[in-house]
Order: sequence, then C-alpha cells, then structure tokens
Amino acid sequence: MEPAQAATTVAWCGVALGLVFGLIANRCNFCTMGAVSDIVNMGDWGRMRSWLLAIAVGILGTNLLAYTGYLDLAKTSYTGNVFPWLAYIVGGACFGVGMTLASGCGNKTMVRIGSGNLKSLVVLVFFGLTAMMTMKGALGVLRLNILQAPLFVTKLEPGQSLPALLASVTGADLKTVQLACACVVALLIGVWVFRDGEFRQQFDNKMAGVLIGLVVTAGWYVTGHLGLAENPDTLELSYFGTNSHLAESMSFTAPTAYFLELLSYWSDTGKAVTFGIATLIGVAIGSFIYAMVGSTFRLEHFSSSEDMLRHIAGAALMGFGGVTATGCSIGQGLTGMSTLSVGSLLATVSIVAGAAATMKLQYWMLMREPALQT
Repeated sequence: MEPAQAATTVAWCGVALGLVFGLIANRCNFCTMGAVSDIVNMGDWGRMRSWLLAIAVGILGTNLLAYTGYLDLAKTSYTGNVFPWLAYIVGGACFGVGMTLASGCGNKTMVRIGSGNLKSLVVLVFFGLTAMMTMKGALGVLRLNILQAPLFVTKLEPGQSLPALLASVTGADLKTVQLACACVVALLIGVWVFRDGEFRQQFDNKMAGVLIGLVVTAGWYVTGHLGLAENPDTLELSYFGTNSHLAESMSFTAPTAYFLELLSYWSDTGKAVTFGIATLIGVAIGSFIYAMVGSTFRLEHFSSSEDMLRHIAGAALMGFGGVTATGCSIGQGLTGMSTLSVGSLLATVSIVAGAAATMKLQYWMLMREPALQT
C-alpha cells in the first residue's frame, strides 16, 4: 500500500480493535488493578488468571506472527538493547500506585468514560498531561537525567528479549528459539491458569483472556504488516500509522498524551489519528455500546474533594510511571510481555507490586481509623 493508505488502514483497524477491547473489558470486567485487588482483598485469583491467559495467548500469537514473517519483533520499543532497569522499577511502581489511587489503569479509564464515569474524564486529562510532560517536558528532564542516567542503564547487545538472549548464549537460530520460548512459556502459563477448577467454570474470564490476547496479536499484525510500506523519501520500508514509527499494539499511556496533543493542535496538518489514538477512541466507543445495550450507563461524579484529589494524584503518577516504565499495565503487561521482553517482565512485576503495596496500605489506614476515633 501507499504510505497514506497504510496509515489510514492502520488507524481504522485501531478503532475496530479498540472497540472489541472496550466491549470485552466492560462485559467481563477485565482490569489489571481489579485483578490485583481481588487477590489482596479477597484471595480470588479469577481475574488474575484471565489476565495471565491473555498474556499467554498474546505471547503465542505474537511470536507466531514473527516466525511466519508477518512481524519483525526487533522493530519494536520493547526489544532494544538499552535496558534502563531503574526506570522500569521506579516507573512501574509509580504506575501501580497511581492506578490504585485513580481506580484503574488507562484501559479502565477509557472503559469507564464509555460507561458515563465523569471522574475518569478528569483522570484522562491529568494522565495524558503528565505523560506528555514526562515524554517532552519538565518531568522528562528528571526521567532522563536520573532514572535513565548511564549509571542505571545496562546494554544488552543481542537485545532484551528472552529469545535473543538465549540465542546469543546457545548460538541457535533466533527464529527457532523465539518460537520454542513462546510455546514453552505460553504452555506453562496455560497449565497454571487452567489447573484451577473454579476458573475452568468462569466463562467470562476465559473469554476475556482469549479475546484480549487475540486483540494484542491483531494489533501487532496491523501495525507490523499492514502498516509497513515504502517511504517515498528514503525508498526504504517504514512503519506508518504509529506515533513511534515502529510496530505497536495495545497501549494507553503515550497514546493518551498524543490524543490530548492532537486535540490541542487539531489544525496542524502534521498531526493525525494514529493507531494508539484510534484504539483509545475505540475502547470508549465499545464500552459505551455495551453500557447502552446492557442498560448500565450511569453518570458518576466525585463524592468529595478528597476523592477528586486522590484521583488526580493517581492520574499524575500513572502518566509519569507509564512513560518512565515504557508502558502501562496493558502496554507492558500484555503488549510488552507478548514480545518476551525481560524489561517488560520487570516493569510488570513492579506495577503489580506497587498496586498491591498501595492496597495493603489503604486497608491498614481503613482499619486504623476506628481505633483513632475511640
């Protein structure tokens, strides 16, 4: 395809995939923060197993695309040889704390907007604004000069994906190692997920895991194959329709920043609806459709000024953490993990740890209040 046609196709496919994502996330209550909360507060692993199932499906599908030549995983932001380990840890932890305070991650924010939650509109603005400041503004100086300073960055010459590291050690063919790793990891996750008899009876959680994983895989196909075209300026193959000019899939931090930037500079012909922006719009539309059909659309607002401040603080932490960790609970937790990136694993663990620690602290403070009153 011509570059303009490729970019348009990628954007419309992004809307479609986002719509499916929003429908499923609303229908099945698919939520990373909710999954962690269920474990911490109730000991229920149902939604976490659904999230892990989505990771397994995404890993298998993404690496099958790479093995068959429909995707070059080296041309993504997750598999490079620069490994900013401190940024992954600090950024991930900040995002985990933030999504707990803001009542959900970027994905859940868009789902709630589609369902009529006015609080999520405020979260969206501060989330995107802080993400933009961390990418290009004042907070970016802090990120680059401290968290991504050379002292805290390791170079992994073969790349930071698990298959690349194993192939460099064993000398085996990278594509073969890539497919083998994907099959083994996906199988191990799948066995652990389905060994639970209660989960096997949970249709919604199983459906959400499979379909969300397939959406992630489809996103890679759209941007990594349909969006690949010859650049008329360089006469080389380039990726069109994405803000990073690389192959992408589902993510919510940077796209939210670019979405606000697009709205702010709409008349600038250099700005356009990209895959990431299109998926945001699609998620909100999909959630809205389900909310209207299911009669669950409700306008919700902040209950107090403290509630508003907590959500704003959470949104700001998500924006800073998501950019610093190179992705959110979906961008790193699903999309990044599908590439078998070691950095994505470190960021995802940090996100979950940050969220779990915040929930524990909130519970402790809640239990402490009656004692202080007496």
